[in-house]
Amino acid sequence: MSEQDLAIRARLPAAVYDLAIRSGATLEAPGGGVRLTQTGRMKPRLGSRTWLPFTATQTISTRACDFDWRATFGPLGVIRVRDALCRGEGRLDVRALGILPIAHVASTPALARGELMRYLAELPWVPDAIFHNEGLRWRDDGGGLLTVSAGEGVTAASVRLNLDGQGRIAGAFAPDRPRSVGKTGVPTAWTGRFSDYRRHEGRWIPFAGEVAWDVDGVPEVYWQGDVRSWTRV
Repeated sequence: MSEQDLAIRARLPAAVYDLAIRSGATLEAPGGGVRLTQTGRMKPRLGSRTWLPFTATQTISTRACDFDWRATFGPLGVIRVRDALCRGEGRLDVRALGILPIAHVASTPALARGELMRYLAELPWVPDAIFHNEGLRWRDDGGGLLTVSAGEGVTAASVRLNLDGQGRIAGAFAPDRPRSVGKTGVPTAWTGRFSDYRRHEGRWIPFAGEVAWDVDGVPEVYWQGDVRSWTRV
């Protein structure tokens, strides 16, 4: 057993180490992260009956809590959205033709915390981060439930992950992810689900997912997507 393996085992609960191994994560230092492409649909707002199709490219870091999701919506990709977390700063911009601003969410602690929760929930797409992102804090809650946390102070965030019968991450839950309501972030229950796991480049990756907000006890799915490509970068 290498010194690196011993150090990782000392840092992670046994159930988390086993999850990483089952997912195909490697102890050897990987590249900077992964790049995936997606197609899917998303509601413009909760309560809407309209679904907008999108195509997107996303990079997710293996070593830090960073991601960058860039999507195009509408005919000829006329609407472009960037949703990102970089060095602790959240970013959410909507533009027409990539130039004209439609919406911009200021970088606040609430936005950064919400984006950090997204990173934590999307760990199934970057399993090597379980080993190599030392900013993650893990707890084994038993019964196939794990809690992963990151960040400090007002931006600290936690997400609960639940494992399926095959020991893979089937879902993610946060009881208090900030949801934009006007100019404020309202803590709201938020759930993600993963499915269609496939063996790809030596890892088990979910090729489908969906996300829902739970408002007043009523869950509403607002994002559904399929992975079209997944590569290490």
